[in-house]
Amino acid sequence: MSLDVAVAVPFKQRGTTRLGEGEFVVALSLDRNWFSPDQAKRLIDVAAGRGLLARDNGEVVARFDPPGVTVPDEYEPDESLLREQSTFERILDALVAAGNDKQEAVAAINERQRRLGVSVEAAAALYARRQGVDVGDAARAAAERLGE
Repeated sequence: MSLDVAVAVPFKQRGTTRLGEGEFVVALSLDRNWFSPDQAKRLIDVAAGRGLLARDNGEVVARFDPPGVTVPDEYEPDESLLREQSTFERILDALVAAGNDKQEAVAAINERQRRLGVSVEAAAALYARRQGVDVGDAARAAAERLGE
């Protein structure tokens, strides 16, 4: 299941879009028993890196609409959510979620990378844009890497 579902639960549970970091950690570790406290803190880092959360004076702030996220009845997050995805992986996931074939997308991205002489992230962002898939933050991260 997706990161936004796991991150939405503490906010939905409390009916707010702002929680103390400790309150967020307790909601996921002690209340739900989904993660250890250290893993719940890691989840905050991963979600912040994906633009879902922001930190503000010891609070965790949702940068999305938690009430708009549906949490399935038997939902339990997988620890794989704690792994930070690369920019390329995020763009590829968005392409697949939009209905693009994964193998075809990878082949087209590799060809674009070879032809243009850019990073795989930049090629993926360009391909996604051509396919009409919004990859917002990931595209900005790829653009920043062009300057390296």
